[in-house]
Amino acid sequence: MSGKSEASAMRNGGTLLISTCAVVLLCTAACTSSSGPGGPGGAGGALERAPLPPPRLVITPAHGAKKVPPDTGIGVKVTGGKITAVSVVDAKGRAVGGALTSDGTWRPTWPFKPAAAYTVRVQAAAPDGGNVITERAAFTTLKPKRVLETGMSPLDGEKVGIGMPIQLLLSKPVTTQKDRAAVERSLTVHMSKPVEGAWSWVSDREVQYRPRMYWPTGEKVTVVAHLAGLRIGRDLWGLKDRTVHFTVGPRHITTINSKTHRAVVRDNGKVVKRIPVSLGKPGYESWSGTMIAQEKAPDFLMDSATIGIPGEYLHHTKWNVRMTYSGMFFHAAPWSVGDQGRRNVSHGCVNASTTNAHWFYNFTQRGDIIRVTGTSRKLQFGNGPTPWTKSWQEWLAGSALKTSTDA
Repeated sequence: MSGKSEASAMRNGGTLLISTCAVVLLCTAACTSSSGPGGPGGAGGALERAPLPPPRLVITPAHGAKKVPPDTGIGVKVTGGKITAVSVVDAKGRAVGGALTSDGTWRPTWPFKPAAAYTVRVQAAAPDGGNVITERAAFTTLKPKRVLETGMSPLDGEKVGIGMPIQLLLSKPVTTQKDRAAVERSLTVHMSKPVEGAWSWVSDREVQYRPRMYWPTGEKVTVVAHLAGLRIGRDLWGLKDRTVHFTVGPRHITTINSKTHRAVVRDNGKVVKRIPVSLGKPGYESWSGTMIAQEKAPDFLMDSATIGIPGEYLHHTKWNVRMTYSGMFFHAAPWSVGDQGRRNVSHGCVNASTTNAHWFYNFTQRGDIIRVTGTSRKLQFGNGPTPWTKSWQEWLAGSALKTSTDA
């Protein structure tokens, strides 16, 4: 190679070497940024984000609110986050059941109680899970001026017969379908042996529950009327809840035939006694139909004035089992023993000897079925607890909800 060529090559090679070094230096500079441990390419390997600001909560009713309607839901509004927990307790610290709905309202399972204090705690978190906050609000519900009081049957702890209905008695009339439906929805029936049953309105102050067929023997039933805080109309409020537990005893069915003048008593399907009886004479005939033993009294003052014939009789009777509100009883009548089993001579009651009436009194449970046949007077619905005068479809027609209940 000539000297000129070598010189030229050296110049060119030098240029290439310098250029290559420049590229390497640039690459090295780019790959070793001095942005720090947390910067791009540093020890952190990614950008760190600042935490999101905490959410904001608004609870309604506001803290310190008074005279809050018991059927109020709790409004929970959150900005910049999501609700993670809602809890409500009463003045004794007992948890109140309920759930948060899609519209941002926490609704109790049953209404709040009147004139009671509650505390709400709501927890919310930012969308990234950080910045969790908790807000608290305490409020009291109104004390109603008009209250709906109640009574229930059977009695708590009572053992009853297979035909016994559940009765809820109200101190004020409930007349509209909307309010009646609200009452029915507040009632729960729990059974150890679930059977089909339904509520039906007897009057504007009484609603009853009966199974489709008779209760099973040994059934254990718990009835809860969640009436505290229930609004009826504009300003009538349920005052308190009621709970009743009862059990169903042996299957007692008594059939009484006016024409044969006999009462046949069965225990779980087996005939245990045949009793000569005397029923109502012409003009005072007994009721025919399926009744229940409504109440029992070892001594009762019978007054003919209660059936519209004052002065006809006024005396005490023994071992009384009531069958209707209108005054039909199964009772001892020693004065008519000669007619019992032969002819009907009473003013509508079922007469038996003192011995037989005493036995029947001891045998009978409230709610036992008593069927009377052979008279011209048909038992009317409402003449006492008389759910068995109606067919199942007729019974369902008396419900404001128009549905049966499978417990």
